Amino acid sequence: MPMLRIKISQEEPVYVIGVVCRLVNIPIWTLRQLDKAGVVRPKRIGKKNRLYSLRDLKRLEYVHYLMEKKRVNIHGVKLILEKEG
Repeated sequence: MPMLRIKISQEEPVYVIGVVCRLVNIPIWTLRQLDKAGVVRPKRIGKKNRLYSLRDLKRLEYVHYLMEKKRVNIHGVKLILEKEG
């Protein structure tokens, strides 16, 4: 059977919140708070469904590092990300 080769753009929103939660080890409620604070902006499908891109996942990995290792709160994370551009 041939191997499937799918190329997905880094900006393509394809990951649902439950998958993102497991991949970056951030609780769903924290992901929602990060969205509310504007730290990450997943694409909305309807009113409730959020879809994250690979770029969002990379950003969330860094956010997780800041929150867990450096003990920065959500508002501090937002300020750090704004300064870094």
